[in-house]
Amino acid sequence: MKRYSYIVLMAVLLSVVGCRQQSGDAGVDIIRNPQSASGYDNKEAMPVITFDSDRHDFGRLSAGESISYSFHFRNTGNADLILSGASATCGCTVADYPKGRIAPGGEGYVTVTFKSAGKSGQQFQEVTLVCNAQPSRVKLKILAQVSH
Repeated sequence: MKRYSYIVLMAVLLSVVGCRQQSGDAGVDIIRNPQSASGYDNKEAMPVITFDSDRHDFGRLSAGESISYSFHFRNTGNADLILSGASATCGCTVADYPKGRIAPGGEGYVTVTFKSAGKSGQQFQEVTLVCNAQPSRVKLKILAQVSH
């Protein structure tokens, strides 16, 4: 009886999976991604976040120092840019970013603060920004040499 139930279940599953209706749109994904191998589809309004630089070297720091750097960016796309979050690789690094919409052509700053307390030697930290652009995650990198 158990084997018979298993065979019936498999037959039902195969008939459901195998009976998809084919149409002219077969294989077209319903998720709209305006980026392709050849670039952006200009038909879609998309923000583009463009940083002057995505890396900053603080140089030599003394242990215990707290230092900040502001990364300048522009919205070079054709829709409003929204930054929705920032996370760092370490609790010693925090990012402050604009909370409102940035219109096309608008600009702003993401300020990254690094606290060197308890750190020693070469430091490399990343801040990942989440936004509504393509790509939706952008990494900012900071470097520092911490000495006691």
